[in-house]
Amino acid sequence: MGHRNLSGYQHLEKEQHQSVDGLLTLFTKANHDLTMVQNKLEREFQQVYPDNVNPMKLVSRIKKVQDEMSSLKEQCRELLAAKQDLIDKARATLVGNRSLLQRLQLSAGVPVISDSDDPSYASFNQ
Repeated sequence: MGHRNLSGYQHLEKEQHQSVDGLLTLFTKANHDLTMVQNKLEREFQQVYPDNVNPMKLVSRIKKVQDEMSSLKEQCRELLAAKQDLIDKARATLVGNRSLLQRLQLSAGVPVISDSDDPSYASFNQ
């Protein structure tokens, strides 16, 4: 009986090896087919797109630019906020200085130009 079980085991082992060999053959063929498809696509890309432009590389570059755009937008917002802050502070300083100058002119007896008669000041307020 022991000999009979050994024979059955060897038969089962042989079938498993054949199944594994079949899978390996199938994977090898699939790999070969995929390589053929890749080569065909690369040839088509070279014919369709001038100067070896690779659409996959273009998509990658576009994605990178899109990612950088969000960063640039945020930097622009920060710059605009800083610019507005600078304008507001400059305006406050200039208005303060104008007020001090008008007081000096009054105390010195020099005629003071009103805000409405000063074209520079009117332009500044616009």
